[in-house]
Amino acid sequence: MEVARLISAFTALALTVWWCIRAIRGGRRLGLPIAAGVLVILAGVIWWSNKKQEAAGKAPADTTTKLLAIPDDQFQEVEIKKVTGEVLDLKRAGVKWQIAAPKPLPADQDAAGSLVSALASLSSVKLIDEKATDLKQYGLDMPTLDIRVVKKDGKTAEVLIGDDTLTNSGAYAKLPGDPRVFTISTFTKSSLDKRPDDLRDKRLLTFDQDKLLRVELQAKGAAVEFGKNGQSEWQILKPRPLRADSSQVETLVGKLRDAKMDLTAPDKDAAAKYADAARVATVKVTDTGGTQTLEVRKDKDKNYYAKSSVVEGVHKIVSDVGGGLDKGLDDFRNKKLFDFGFSDPGRIDLKGASYTKSGDKWMSGARTMDNSTVQNLIDKLRDLSASKFVETGGGEPVFEAAVTSNSGKRLEKVVIRKQGTQYFAQRENEPSIYEIDGKAVDDLQQAVSGVKEAPPEPAKKK
Repeated sequence: MEVARLISAFTALALTVWWCIRAIRGGRRLGLPIAAGVLVILAGVIWWSNKKQEAAGKAPADTTTKLLAIPDDQFQEVEIKKVTGEVLDLKRAGVKWQIAAPKPLPADQDAAGSLVSALASLSSVKLIDEKATDLKQYGLDMPTLDIRVVKKDGKTAEVLIGDDTLTNSGAYAKLPGDPRVFTISTFTKSSLDKRPDDLRDKRLLTFDQDKLLRVELQAKGAAVEFGKNGQSEWQILKPRPLRADSSQVETLVGKLRDAKMDLTAPDKDAAAKYADAARVATVKVTDTGGTQTLEVRKDKDKNYYAKSSVVEGVHKIVSDVGGGLDKGLDDFRNKKLFDFGFSDPGRIDLKGASYTKSGDKWMSGARTMDNSTVQNLIDKLRDLSASKFVETGGGEPVFEAAVTSNSGKRLEKVVIRKQGTQYFAQRENEPSIYEIDGKAVDDLQQAVSGVKEAPPEPAKKK
């Protein structure tokens, strides 16, 4: 591009000189001044082109400036004063942040960490004024936010944030004692402009999920208590020992973990509404640190309110959490007849047939069985579930199975009986009676009859 531009310029210059010489030789006095003028214009065009090319070759200067540069782990305190007079004081106690003002409150560690990270490397967008003499035009005579940081070594740093820019694309900012005024992005300002409700820990229960020992729920019917067995699997302890559906218990624990104050629309009458509302559930959770309680109620407008032993006062909560606690015993019982899950069994004993896993083959005595047909039987056994639980059920046995899994450590025996048109199942040594859908039993029996011997392997060519 540069070479072509120079060739074009020199060609034009040569033509102009040639034209001037011809004008002089031909005695055309008028042509000479014109040619001279053309030459001057051409020289100007070349000069302008060179300057433009030189400017284009320069990279734009970086106008951003680091306003603060403090490692996250060196923050000890962050104080935010607002022009309205509000003060938010965040202090580090050990490794955790706590709100010290306007009143002592536990802090949300993630929210506090985000605020600290935003301050740790606070950068401007651009420099607006090198030597500002009138701070009022930027709203910095009475800053919207006056943020002071105390570091672990006792030294302090401060930044002032003023009005939004005319285009609302950012806000003005400066450092005390520095005459320069900068702009910061709108996102940066919003990440620093926080209220106590933004940074407080909104959890109503603060148990450690990894150290949870007991959960007791009083909602529909009798109270249900859950605990873990030696394999860290959830079991129902009360009202009587029963198999628990671990996924349902974990869902309950998740709801309790997510039980938080709904501060999106603060309700000043929460305490009065709670007093008049109907009780939905009372929960007790026990971890290695002790027991915490939560009572949830629902008013006539279907709003949920909660009172916790951990947090002062009554708080509105989201309906997803409140409704998720309104459950009874059967909601948490394990409806599966077999517990082997996706740990494929090593042996299946049926009435009149036995199948044993040997390597990657299923055997019945000395016969090699077709793997796909045995797998179909396993799938049907795995999926066998109760449609509901009943107090009584009998009849003649129509199916019996014993399944060995977990490397021989788990043995489960199930008997299915038929009474009239209904099917009932029981696990060995358990009083629970499972009512089974008739189609599931039919599918299971078809899978049993479908198990067949593997076809003989083709003879090897000599």
